[in-house]
Order: sequence, then C-alpha cells, then structure tokens
Amino acid sequence: MTADDNDSVINTAPPKEPEEDVTEIPADAVDDPINEPAEPTYTGKPQPGDSPNAADCTPAHAVYKAISKGGPKDHHKAVGPVNANYNGTSRTAKSSFTSEVTGKVGVAVSGELETSVTVMLATIKAKWAVTVSAELTAKLGNNMTVDTPPHRTTNAKYGVYRLKVTGESYMLHQNCTTSAKHKVVSYTPLKVGWYLWES
Repeated sequence: MTADDNDSVINTAPPKEPEEDVTEIPADAVDDPINEPAEPTYTGKPQPGDSPNAADCTPAHAVYKAISKGGPKDHHKAVGPVNANYNGTSRTAKSSFTSEVTGKVGVAVSGELETSVTVMLATIKAKWAVTVSAELTAKLGNNMTVDTPPHRTTNAKYGVYRLKVTGESYMLHQNCTTSAKHKVVSYTPLKVGWYLWES
C-alpha cells in the first residue's frame, strides 16, 4: 500500500499542534453529551403557555453551531514515531518511509460542548460538505518515497489529518431563550496520510 500523491507535498515545518487544551473523545463515547446540560431555571421569564402568543421551542435541547474551519492539512496527529532521513551527498536522493505501527485517531474537543460529538460531526458535514469521522485508523505498512535535496533532512510522520473547527454550543430552552454560548474548538479526523517536512 502506498500513500496518496497529495501526501508527497514537502512542508517547511512540523505539523501544528492544537493551541487549546483538548480532550480526546473515545469512539464509544461520541453519542454521549460531553457536558450534561443543566435543567433550565426560569426567573421571571414567560413560561411556554403563559400567553397564547408565547414562543415555544419545546422540547428544550442542546445546540451546536459550526462557525469557521481551518485548512484541511493544517493539523496532523501522528501514529508512531517521526521518521527522518538525512542526505549527506551533493545530489538529490530518494528517501523511503514505511509506517511501523497501526493506531486510531479520534475527535479532540476544547470547550463546553452541550451536544454529542455525533451531532457536532453532522453539523460540520452539512455546513461545509466535508467527510469527517469520529475515528480513523492509520495502518502498519504504508509506504512513502520522496526526493531529499543535498545536505537536507526529510522528516515524515504517518497518522491522521484533523480538521480544526471553531463553533459554539448552548441550550435552547422551552421559551426560546438560550443559555450562555460557549466557544468550542474541535479537531475531527479527515483523512489518513503522511506529513512531510524538510530541515
């Protein structure tokens, strides 16, 4: 098995790490709410049914809205060690890399997500028509061969590209008022592949 041709792009730096303090979500927990919403309390606000024209958003429910996304190759989570090959000659040489382990990469979240990860993923897919997953597996034995310039090192990480999405989450109460809106930053698996850079 060989890597996708798009993976052969050589970057100038290692992949970005999440700037936020993120929590990795296990694949078997993607249908559970990340933060259990508190029961809404109504303090002087009209209750549904108080008047014939009262707003009614029954039943109360959690909401997630996707606002912005990063580039499809901005963030990469490696499975296994970083591989490197130094070309000490005066000519361009071939560097070959093979993934040495199999590993799974899931969703990582920072912030108070009121909905489940499954709801968040569906919202992201619908907004940008992208294929994101709750989990992807990077497998043992994937090969990559690239050119390494003279007196340069090619570095290679095999794993999963994740899409960074910034959104917000809140509770929509029965009377159509909302709880405080929380910023949510997520990293969702997009595709398996190599990340390459020269040093």
